[in-house]
Amino acid sequence: MSVDFDQLDNLAASVFDGYLVRKDLVRKYSRQYPVPTYVVEFLLGRYCASVEESEIAEGLQIVEKQLKDRTVRTGEEELFKARAKETGSVRIIDIVRARLDAKNDCYVAELPSLALRDVRIGDQLVRENERMLTDGFYAEVTLTYDGIIAQEKGGRPFKVDSLRPIQMSKSDVLDIYSTARGSFGTTEWVDFLLRSIGLEANAFNERAKRVVLLRMIPFVERNYNLVELGPRGTGKSHLFQQISPYAHLISGGKATVAKMFVNNANGQRGLVCQYDVVCFDEVSGISFDQKDGVNIMKGYMASGQFSRGKENIRAEGSIVMVGNLDVDLEQQQRIGHLLSPLPPEMRDDTAFMDRIHAYAPGWDYPKLNPHEHLTDHFGLVSDFLSECWSRLRNSSRIAAVQGRVHLGGALSGRDIEAVNKTINGLLKLLFPDPEMPVSDEDLEWIVRVALEARRRVKEQQRRVFKSEFRNTHFSYILGTDGVEQFVSTPELHSDEAIESDPLPPGQVWGVSLGTGDTGPGLYRIEVTCGPGGGVKILNQPTPPAFRESVRVGEQNLYTRAKELVGDRNPREEEFSIQMRPMDADKSGVGLGVPILVALCGGLLGRNTKGGTIVVGALNLGGSIEMIPNAVSIAELAIDKKAETLLMPVSARRQLNDLPDDLWTKISIEFYKDGPDAVFKALDE
Repeated sequence: MSVDFDQLDNLAASVFDGYLVRKDLVRKYSRQYPVPTYVVEFLLGRYCASVEESEIAEGLQIVEKQLKDRTVRTGEEELFKARAKETGSVRIIDIVRARLDAKNDCYVAELPSLALRDVRIGDQLVRENERMLTDGFYAEVTLTYDGIIAQEKGGRPFKVDSLRPIQMSKSDVLDIYSTARGSFGTTEWVDFLLRSIGLEANAFNERAKRVVLLRMIPFVERNYNLVELGPRGTGKSHLFQQISPYAHLISGGKATVAKMFVNNANGQRGLVCQYDVVCFDEVSGISFDQKDGVNIMKGYMASGQFSRGKENIRAEGSIVMVGNLDVDLEQQQRIGHLLSPLPPEMRDDTAFMDRIHAYAPGWDYPKLNPHEHLTDHFGLVSDFLSECWSRLRNSSRIAAVQGRVHLGGALSGRDIEAVNKTINGLLKLLFPDPEMPVSDEDLEWIVRVALEARRRVKEQQRRVFKSEFRNTHFSYILGTDGVEQFVSTPELHSDEAIESDPLPPGQVWGVSLGTGDTGPGLYRIEVTCGPGGGVKILNQPTPPAFRESVRVGEQNLYTRAKELVGDRNPREEEFSIQMRPMDADKSGVGLGVPILVALCGGLLGRNTKGGTIVVGALNLGGSIEMIPNAVSIAELAIDKKAETLLMPVSARRQLNDLPDDLWTKISIEFYKDGPDAVFKALDE
């Protein structure tokens, strides 16, 4: 079963020798034997981490033999116990859990696959592997049987003689990982990370890859709170169940405070202290056994602490909640908000939402099709990867951003903290070596992902509690002389509606006066400028009426340059202009004022106010022409969900005919001439 190795496989093999495994082999065995993927990979990594077909084949025989001889299938329990009795000992691969038997002052272990609940185990073994006291871990166990003890009353003949946890314990793993990363480009590295968790990067688009990266952040960032809701069948919980022994999945149903945080009876620390990531699957079904469970969780998500009696306990486990959105997005946003599937006590609690650092858009991720989305190529052995991720939790890369990125004024303290945690997590995933430089291009998309994931939380808060969360216009500036860029959440904006975020410089929403046949129409006008001269229209062929609108706008810019753009000389700039008609009218008639605003905004590098539509036709002399159909233009603007309509003052009388209920839905502002319109349309 040979696989065609590609350039990424060869690159990986040259720098990760001994830490790679072919992911198709992993799938083959993990389906056959009752153990999670990382257990199979542990063995494959030990015996088959090679590019040589012959070595792989040899290793596979050993792996197959070990899995066959050491994993207990349903119905084979007695066979293994009998073997232990006959030969004195048997080796198995199983979860090991332990508890204190206070009556006899000793520990007893539990091996679920053999249905044994009272196996003797030495105190030292328990001390060295404390995780067996919570939910246990997979290990290779040597189990012995003592016939003499078996004859005693209440004797416990089985004993865990020795065990070897299934996970990496080398000390230099992170150095190997960070050094090797230097050989990959960023895109290659993202693809390689996807392959390492079993996905074929080529089958996913950029947005889907970013959902996967967001899922990975809790593994490398302490106390990170992530929510992902989306359609069924997209493998949301796969990463948290199969890839890392440091993650724990709670499937639906009851979460007990004792198990999650601390058991007051015996002081035993809970899952958030024991694991790097605790994931709630099917989040809609979660309920706590105690009334204050959600409050303890809320406090923990905010501060990483919870109290037990008088002492405060710190923990670093990240909280992940995944669940299904059963209806479509548009519908969900009409009837409620995108956090509605959370349990009732969290659903409408804006303080709880505030503690969520990122909301991953599960709907951007495809339904998994094994033949298409799962990889047959090389990826890192899971236990090596999870060990590296776990160690990255102790570092921070946020210093790489200091002074390079400035977050906008709409972000509260909690928003900034959330965005910084996401940026830090992505930087650690993508640039594990602290010395490695991060390009502006990479930094920009990382910042955009972080802002979007947090803004999605904010938008849901706004839906629940409008008055307090009015300003959700998240923005950033990259570099000292950068332009403020706004980041929106795509699912909020339908193509017809106008965003309330400010538009980038040179972009303007305008309404044409329309022709007799079509009536007024909405346009998005986009201008870019660079050194040169004149105006270049990108729409080919150019509608004659639009060409005329551009000519008028351009002439007005030259003749009134001083008033409009100060000491800039527009004749030294080449403008490229494009119109995107959104309605039936495609003529571009009477767009002089919106085009003038776009030219000035592009030249001055100033954003256009959000939610604003500019209306007005100019003539070459600079005067504003009469608008024949002001009321239907206002109705169109309301239809498109604009917040502000900017019109020439001469249209005021016509608007007396606008029905009262429409006046309340939009704010109409008037301008007296071109420069006044430009001044009112652009952000300060």
